[in-house]
Amino acid sequence: MDLLAEAGIEAAYLDSRDRAGILAAARQCAGIILGYASLDASMIAALPNLKVVATMSAGFDMVDVQAATDAGITVCTVPSAATADVATHAFAGMLALVRQLPRSQALARAGDWTGTGLPVPQRLESLTLGLVGFGRIAQFLANIAEPVFKEVIAYDPFTPAECWPDGVRRVELDELLESSNVLSLHTPLTGETENLIDATALEAMPAGSYLVNVARGGLVDEPALLEALDSGHLAGAMLDVPAQEPAPTDHPLLSHPSAIITPHTAYRSTDSLREYMALPARNVIAVLAGLEAETPLRVPVSTR
Repeated sequence: MDLLAEAGIEAAYLDSRDRAGILAAARQCAGIILGYASLDASMIAALPNLKVVATMSAGFDMVDVQAATDAGITVCTVPSAATADVATHAFAGMLALVRQLPRSQALARAGDWTGTGLPVPQRLESLTLGLVGFGRIAQFLANIAEPVFKEVIAYDPFTPAECWPDGVRRVELDELLESSNVLSLHTPLTGETENLIDATALEAMPAGSYLVNVARGGLVDEPALLEALDSGHLAGAMLDVPAQEPAPTDHPLLSHPSAIITPHTAYRSTDSLREYMALPARNVIAVLAGLEAETPLRVPVSTR
């Protein structure tokens, strides 16, 4: 708010996800900064003065990007403010899963120091880590995970060859699913990727494997995931992003003994929180001044 005021931009904060409330408050706005609220095509059409939409997120599924682009509206994201934070959260999650940390803690609190009943973990150096999507976060994760896993493989049809490090083997999705003992998701949520990890995908994974999702909840078919955990085909799952946020208190994954759920906190650090606020403001200031935004969304709308 201070940055916007210093640039001579009148701004107001609306603590609401209500569609009608957003439209009423933003009717004359030239710029909108979005947190968890959504901006669909009909809303965009009802905001004739809108020139820029800045998300407080690396994701952009809360905006109808095609409608915004067609209307000449610049869409900006926060692509790299929490790269290290999200990658290390995913890494911590997979370590906790494989090493059975939550279950081990529960035993210790109950006074059981035998470890009886705990699955005996495999060494990480015997496991293959698979990455769905190979952008900034996945590449950071690969860099810290490569020394401890047997192999790191990745699937991403969009990342160019020159951005692909030698230590990560590039594979197609089918091979990735069949080979990954630990599967970590790092792709945007689009029409093409919604429920990408469904029952068929989970069945293709090795028995006793693990799933980590710090990207978007809609990438995973949650009923299929629950069934895979209940059957034991998956040994565990760590989700920072359920399909519905906040997740209902009676959500079966919240209490599942093989699941670790965190409340969409992978991005959080003292540094990232500051940038998640400041960068969207700087993007709005730039666009409204007729300048290039720092981080305009450049991915093809129809495929990313």
